[in-house]
Amino acid sequence: MERAHNFFAGPAALPLEVLKKAQEELLDFKGTGCSVMELSHRSKQFQTVIDEAEADLKKILGLGDDYSVLFLQGGATHQFIMLAMNALHDGDEADYIVSGKWASRAFEEGGLQGKANLVATSENLEKKFSALPEVKKENMNPNAKYLHFTSNNTIFGTQSFDYPKPLEGVGLVCDMSSDFLSHKFDASKFDMIYAGAQKNIGPAGVTVVVIKKSWAEKTFTKKLPKTLDYNFQIKKGSMFNTPACFNIYITGLVFKWVLGLGGLEGTEKRNREKSEAIYGMIDAYPDFFTGYIKNKAHRSWMNVCFNLPNAELEAKFIAEATAKNMLGLKGYRDLGGIRASMYNSTSPESVKALVDFMDDFRKRNI
Repeated sequence: MERAHNFFAGPAALPLEVLKKAQEELLDFKGTGCSVMELSHRSKQFQTVIDEAEADLKKILGLGDDYSVLFLQGGATHQFIMLAMNALHDGDEADYIVSGKWASRAFEEGGLQGKANLVATSENLEKKFSALPEVKKENMNPNAKYLHFTSNNTIFGTQSFDYPKPLEGVGLVCDMSSDFLSHKFDASKFDMIYAGAQKNIGPAGVTVVVIKKSWAEKTFTKKLPKTLDYNFQIKKGSMFNTPACFNIYITGLVFKWVLGLGGLEGTEKRNREKSEAIYGMIDAYPDFFTGYIKNKAHRSWMNVCFNLPNAELEAKFIAEATAKNMLGLKGYRDLGGIRASMYNSTSPESVKALVDFMDDFRKRNI
């Protein structure tokens, strides 16, 4: 069997080593005679799975026992409303930075629970979301419960590497769904990070939430249904109800894979080299490949968006790439063009194959 070159934006590529390990253990997990999908979530065998996943993620992020890791369901979009429900009482406010569609959705959901303040947005640029928004301290609210931003713009292809700094006493919250664990950063600067697994760390169906315990206790004081209460989920270790067992198992294997690469230093080296290869081709032939993001400091390593001279060539490019087993290159419907999503698990070999194809396609169609 030949593995495809997977450039889907999510669900996305998983490490081949992880898939092989899951295949090996599919029918008999650790000598139990059962699949992880068949074990009770209350069993000691599954407790080991979830405990190791939390410990490995904390090791990757350099975090200690002052943080909790939750494995929740409902996707990152569920966190948009769950965060606001937990943090905002009547009359409370939260600050939002809007850098793309999902950041805009989080801002919208936050406004359903309290007052959502728009600190900065790049939606109104001549080319929508074609750069990171300019964040000014004077637009922030000192009484905000948190400052929320999205670190990577999956649809348009921007990524934040210099993170915003909230005002004193305001929590920093980030949706890292599409660039989680992709490069070195100081996780201790954050009060909450959340990430849908299906782009960088696992299969669809589980969302990882990393929360500073002291901030959660101080900020999340509303009486809520237990499944929606972060502090209650922390208390129960994500096990109040049946978690997404198999998804957590795969995510845990991905964490071990990341550690095997050398942690965040290893993923950064891998992702930097992949992005430099494809942006290098775009920059070398700007009359043929037109990148959507012009400011190199704002370019995403995860989602590279570009256009060809006309729609006919773009359709031909996608068709020929698909014939060569390069999948998922069609741009998002709001933008069109080409989008190559190159998350942590996308192999350097796949990116090289795409860059070689881009060069060959250009030569045959200039």
